[in-house]
Amino acid sequence: MVTEHRTEAENAESGFISRFTLGEGELTFAVKDSLDIAGFPTRAGSPVLQDAPPAVRHAAVVEALLDNGCQLRGKTTLHELAFGVTGINPHSGTPRNPHYPQLIPGGSSSGSAAVVAAGEVDFAVGTDTGGSVRMPAACCGVVGLKPSFGRLSRAGVMPTESSLDCVGLFARDIATLRQALAKALGESAPPARRDAPAISYLAGTATPEIEQLIVSRLQQAGLAWTRAELPGFNEAHQAGLTVISQENWLAFHSIINAPNLAPDVARRIHAGAEIGPQQRQAAESVRQQFSAAVDAQLAKTPLIVLPTLPECPPTLEEAADPLKVVNLTRLVRPFNLSGHPALSLPLGEINHRPVALQLVANKNKEFDLLNYAEYLLEKLK
Repeated sequence: MVTEHRTEAENAESGFISRFTLGEGELTFAVKDSLDIAGFPTRAGSPVLQDAPPAVRHAAVVEALLDNGCQLRGKTTLHELAFGVTGINPHSGTPRNPHYPQLIPGGSSSGSAAVVAAGEVDFAVGTDTGGSVRMPAACCGVVGLKPSFGRLSRAGVMPTESSLDCVGLFARDIATLRQALAKALGESAPPARRDAPAISYLAGTATPEIEQLIVSRLQQAGLAWTRAELPGFNEAHQAGLTVISQENWLAFHSIINAPNLAPDVARRIHAGAEIGPQQRQAAESVRQQFSAAVDAQLAKTPLIVLPTLPECPPTLEEAADPLKVVNLTRLVRPFNLSGHPALSLPLGEINHRPVALQLVANKNKEFDLLNYAEYLLEKLK
């Protein structure tokens, strides 16, 4: 293993918290600091875990990537404890958004998105509990995949237990993402196909400017679509918030009073303290109903498209106001609850702020989803 020495400030701005080289292969990657890498502590961007011991083994997905010919280049920063949407971290540093430096990098997998956007690595690994891959992908102008729940192993990922969290991937293009996914799964990628899927569009979910941009781009590309019907979509967002709040309370309540825990993270953790069995049961009922609704729509059209974010990413200054970021996960969190694979694809800009399209497909059909994404990109050129 080769370690590269840079100042903390240099690493923080780039998105890395530590740089080193591990393994051999043509594809290079980086890993979010909520996944274990043997010999390194897993601190999840939090000073509360400053004294965490080095991990004794790699997270399962890291092991798979190293075994299948990828070279690890370091660990990346994140929103503290992977529990926030902006990617701003006063402790381990906030990575610079390479293409939009005035904007937030997005959270929680901020560093992983930033190092890919900057061309530091070919792809990066993140996690997505309520949009934490797709949001930073949208903010940084890269491609971000949240696979189906359970598709990639969470062994060696913090927190240990989650019914929403997925190990996800970032890349600058679909071809690289396809290779990375195949290597993470330890299987051969099926041949790329540019299928022309039947498309449904979930309208009325974002600002008029974003909706107009998406519709105009689809029309200019000559694409036809029907209107998606997803009853319970808004309820799924709230139910997902209930589940993540309760699960994070169970995972992190022992450190809630730590003096160096960021106030925004402490507030979010504490919000789960009052969630009881009845609320969780109600959220699970919503999960079952909404998952069935997504399945029903995908039986009609194998691809659902909608905006990734309901509004353009805020600036770093704007994000200091909680009201500016409270709704950013509204369109991504429902698919954590349902467990369907979802991908964020850069689409364009509005006033120098990025707009991304979210693609959703049937469970365990990630390679079909990537084929659909390539087809759309070809048509949208």
